[in-house]
Amino acid sequence: MNRESFLKSGHTPTLASAFLYFDTSFMIWVLLGPLSVIIMNDYQMDAAQKANLVALPVLGGSILRLGLGYMTDVIGPKRTGQIGMLLTVIPLVWGWKLADSLSELYIVALLLGIAGASFAAALPLASRWYPPHYQGLAMGIAGAGNSGTVFATLFANRIAEHFGSWHVVFGLALIPIAAAFVAFTLFAKDSPNQPAPRKLSDYGAVLKQRDTWMFCLLYGVTFGGFVGMSGYLTIFFNTQYGLSPVHAADFTTVCVIAGSFFRPVGGWLADKFGGIRMLFALYGAAALMMACIASLPPLYLILPLLFIGMMALGMGNGSVFQLVPQRFKNELGIVTGIVGAAGGLGGYFLPNVLGSLKLSTGSYTPGFLILSGGALVCIGLIAAAQGTWKRTWFSVGRKAAHADAGGSTIAS
Repeated sequence: MNRESFLKSGHTPTLASAFLYFDTSFMIWVLLGPLSVIIMNDYQMDAAQKANLVALPVLGGSILRLGLGYMTDVIGPKRTGQIGMLLTVIPLVWGWKLADSLSELYIVALLLGIAGASFAAALPLASRWYPPHYQGLAMGIAGAGNSGTVFATLFANRIAEHFGSWHVVFGLALIPIAAAFVAFTLFAKDSPNQPAPRKLSDYGAVLKQRDTWMFCLLYGVTFGGFVGMSGYLTIFFNTQYGLSPVHAADFTTVCVIAGSFFRPVGGWLADKFGGIRMLFALYGAAALMMACIASLPPLYLILPLLFIGMMALGMGNGSVFQLVPQRFKNELGIVTGIVGAAGGLGGYFLPNVLGSLKLSTGSYTPGFLILSGGALVCIGLIAAAQGTWKRTWFSVGRKAAHADAGGSTIAS
């Protein structure tokens, strides 16, 4: 890749702003993951209730991404992002000052999905500035904002224990979202190449296409696996290995770092070697790691297995979204919302599957085996679809790629 060519091809301040917006929003979105093991001291919860608490923000994000995806196409990604950050203040203030029952906390959890919906604005904001042969890297950099999870897992429980209250964490989270809003307002800029606003009927047209559902499933496994595990791993380490809330969150942080910081690497490698090749390798690695994790080995083995598994899922996120803009360039806002929603649904179901099966069987093994099986299903679907992809929409991307001095490979 030609670094100078990449920098000149887009708008770096906007790319940085998209990353900051997504990073801060992602941190807020997953706050309840690490905090859940402290909150359960105030509210007695069984395994299924704990899982539901950390899964509800993901469900909220899935639902709201559709709305933000539509708004992105109608009023532009910058304005949509600004509105999203302002609305994020609502659950933070509620969790800080008002929530005093488990039922209210469930509502706060659902509303935290506003922050998770940032995906539908942040990625189109960055993507629309860059040509097809740099989509993997640009989307990977913007999407690396899921590293905000690291800040949540590393500091949330420490702050809660320092102040003696988990409510304070929600109040302090208002500071970074306010700072991100100011920076985003000053530096983000909508691309001059904005597609025409889409009608609601366009959603139906997109949903009729097989590739839409294909990307939904692919992203449901990679992003769903990443965000679902990010929210649930603190509970897993606490209940399965008896770690304290802070230490359980620290172990989660190590795993989250793998998935977050390797996302742009996945996009870059997909640009270089092809999205299909990368996804075959990454789903294979994820399937193998999750199958090994299902055996529930000692703590000194589980950490490297989870690290590699989360790394594969994170890189898979970048690889999937290296392909999406090539297939749906003119419907990117809509498709980003739909595919992002599917990823969020995957992240909602995963903790519930792990928690419910733990409650009914007494073991996490069945849940991890299901995740492993989902990755294998994705391999089979890509193998079946790749021939059609290469004969149709990949051909356009291939010509654009070879026109670049770097001669990167788009797909195959």
